[in-house]
Amino acid sequence: MAKRKVLKEGLPHHRNPIPTAIKIGQMVFSSAIGGHDPETNATPKEPERQVELAFENVRRVMKAAGGTTDDIAKITVFLKDMKHREVVNQEWLKMFPDEENRPVRHAIKADLPGDLVVQLEILAVL
Repeated sequence: MAKRKVLKEGLPHHRNPIPTAIKIGQMVFSSAIGGHDPETNATPKEPERQVELAFENVRRVMKAAGGTTDDIAKITVFLKDMKHREVVNQEWLKMFPDEENRPVRHAIKADLPGDLVVQLEILAVL
């Protein structure tokens, strides 16, 4: 029996042969979660919509894992340009409004492919 359970249902697919997320026991790990529309896999041009979709996709990952965003321990944010950090902060505060109950976070400037402005990686414990 496989130790890893690949999470697929309702999640956008990577162009490469890499799962969006896996579950091992009560832990959830993601690869890069971008601002792709999960139905069309299209990436909007607008940074605000990409960031919004990326956070929506995090919610989808957690639902597929059987959890919620309350189970997230850490989010790593990869930004093409640090000017988009404020847009990320707006979605962050929507997802985690309670300052006493937020995961840790790290933001990194990254050379993201194509028109991507943001990618998120999560680590969660159910």
